[in-house]
Amino acid sequence: MTAAANMFESALLVLTAAALLSGAGAWATGALGLADSLWALGTLVAVVPAVAWVVAALRQGRAGVDLIAVLALGGTLAVREYLAGALIALMLATGRALEAAARRRASHDVRSLVERVPRTARLRTGTGVRAVPLANVAVGDLLVVGPGEVVPVDGDVESPRAVLDESVLTGESLQVERVQEEAVRSGVINAGGAFDLRATATEENSAYAEIVRLARQAGAESAPVVRLADRYAAWFLPVSLGVAGLAWLLSGSAERAVAVLVVATPCPLLLAAPVAIVSGLSRASRRGVVVRDGGSLENLGQARTLLLDKTGTLTGGRPRVLDVVAAPGRRPADVLGLAAALDAYSPHVLAQAIVAAARERGLELPSVTDVREDPGRGATGTVDGRPASIGRVDTTKAMPAWAEAVDNRALLDGAAVAWLTVDGTTAGAVLLHDPVRPDAMRTLRHLRASGIERIMMLTGDRAEPAREVTALLGLDGVRAELSPADKVAAVRAERERAVTVMVGDGVNDAPALAAADVGVAMGARGSTASSEAADVVLTTDRVERLADAVAIARRARRIAVQSALAGMVMSLLAMGAAAWGLLPPTAGALLQEGIDVAVILNALRALRAGAERRSALTPAAARLVRRLAAEQHDLRDDVEAVRTAADRLSDSPGPRALAAVEEVYRLLTERLLPHEAAVEHQLYPALAGQPDGPAVAAPAVRRSRAETERLTRRVALHLRMARERGSLGADQLNDLRSCLYGLHAVLRLQLAQEDEEYTSLTD
Repeated sequence: MTAAANMFESALLVLTAAALLSGAGAWATGALGLADSLWALGTLVAVVPAVAWVVAALRQGRAGVDLIAVLALGGTLAVREYLAGALIALMLATGRALEAAARRRASHDVRSLVERVPRTARLRTGTGVRAVPLANVAVGDLLVVGPGEVVPVDGDVESPRAVLDESVLTGESLQVERVQEEAVRSGVINAGGAFDLRATATEENSAYAEIVRLARQAGAESAPVVRLADRYAAWFLPVSLGVAGLAWLLSGSAERAVAVLVVATPCPLLLAAPVAIVSGLSRASRRGVVVRDGGSLENLGQARTLLLDKTGTLTGGRPRVLDVVAAPGRRPADVLGLAAALDAYSPHVLAQAIVAAARERGLELPSVTDVREDPGRGATGTVDGRPASIGRVDTTKAMPAWAEAVDNRALLDGAAVAWLTVDGTTAGAVLLHDPVRPDAMRTLRHLRASGIERIMMLTGDRAEPAREVTALLGLDGVRAELSPADKVAAVRAERERAVTVMVGDGVNDAPALAAADVGVAMGARGSTASSEAADVVLTTDRVERLADAVAIARRARRIAVQSALAGMVMSLLAMGAAAWGLLPPTAGALLQEGIDVAVILNALRALRAGAERRSALTPAAARLVRRLAAEQHDLRDDVEAVRTAADRLSDSPGPRALAAVEEVYRLLTERLLPHEAAVEHQLYPALAGQPDGPAVAAPAVRRSRAETERLTRRVALHLRMARERGSLGADQLNDLRSCLYGLHAVLRLQLAQEDEEYTSLTD
């Protein structure tokens, strides 16, 4: 809505109110002729724009329910019920003003994105820092972001740390800390001291610029409010005209017909529904979801089928280190540290994952010289005078038994392997995979609860990992190894059955997003192509926000329909009274004004939080969640040590294997079991009654922990027997291996469940 339109509607409200009030003043002083003239003037002031609205609606191919308002205004002038006309004029002007105010309020969050766009950036040069137009910033430029400033373009932190407020884009209220070389999106606010930023994108290609482009398209002009109004007008308009005609025909009184038209003025239909839908757009934007228009919001609220891409949507989209395996005589930490040192300057996505894993574990990287990268093969360098490399190896040559086991495991787990060699000998391996998002399962539960009946995965990836993710998340089906054209065909097939939503983040997803009833793009890390093809963009890297958006859309549409229907029902009752002569035009206008205000206020309920609302944790519970989440992160290596000990029993069940089992038992009793006990006995009771509390039922938690304790006791018994004998007996090996592999599986499941809960609780 333009500023000129806002000014006109404000002026219309002032003029109609002034005409009504000044006419009332003249009537009170006995100047009845002057009063009628002023009220007639107010009516005429409203007739002209009302006729324009009708013509505009007809040009757009809509029935134009404003026609009833025009007939009512004209009817009051014809039968000289000027006060009734003035009341209808004020009612229309008030409704328009309320709608404009609701639009401004509802779009405030989206408009604020545009208003916050920085115009300049501070460029660090050899001679100092100078301000340059943002359009002049190039990839690779070193920028300075001062305290309180908006990050102008996407980039990597060059300073040791940066403290950022990302709430505008993500909705997260807590500040976040980014360390050196971590990526930062444009649009976030520097909440700490000044820091240096290395630009990785230009202004036009930055994430914030893309979100602003989407925000500028957001609105409700082509919203369901138009379709809802036209749908109901198909019967409301002829009913209103029919009742007015019958009242005139049977009574012979034109005044009764005018009274019917007065109370039939369809402001609830024209205004209440738009207010609800636009309010829903506002709620969605506050949850980090940009919806292009009200039509997309309505479709989202009617959706029954959800199609999801895998990579970047159900999975993180970036590889993570699954495990680090060291050759006999080496330590996994040394393998990871050396691999990260070689990969530190590589832009390859696997190299970045290895470096990130080393940083997470706080490893001190060895000094490496003569580092170079061979595209497609990996990185090489020199460590302590010895040549080393990380990347691919020739698997056609003979490999040691431990390396063959790693290769087999990578095949079974669908993981990639980066091999570390030192002096030409394989020294270790880093396994990497793209894990399922910790919030994916919880998101799918919420989506099903909100009315999504069918959830399928469409992916271009191999069938085996796709089926594994499908089984883990309980999806209704999967189609793998699809080309972009295959995805479009699959989307069109699903659209024939129900309103369909497609979620993706890559360039190859753009055609499928455009083909769906509602295309949803992962805008935080997704491609520009997918974002431009989408109807809905998640501005934060959390699929869970889609469940919020669906709940918001359903609630907004429900309130829109409820408001429109309630207003029409009340209008129909008033029309009946007017047709029988029980309600003169002036009283009808006053009654209709009350109906309009009531339904519009009801529609504004869509601005308030509904089912998507998150309940805040108590300070004590929040501290407990943070502590246990940090513990859980540190325990991942301990869990993998359980599997490593089991593997060593297969390789060489001697003293070193026994020492590994002894170490695992210590980790179990001193770290893993106490952590699980704290989760069961402290965390779950603290979260009891929280709407966003644990999704895992208490009996399941106890059963899982009981199995962990049972297997741990069994390992302890084997260790006692081995001490008494002086070594592990051959009769113990199979059962002990079984216990360790079982412990590994149970503990991984427990940590995955906890990861999901911690993710949801810190949302």
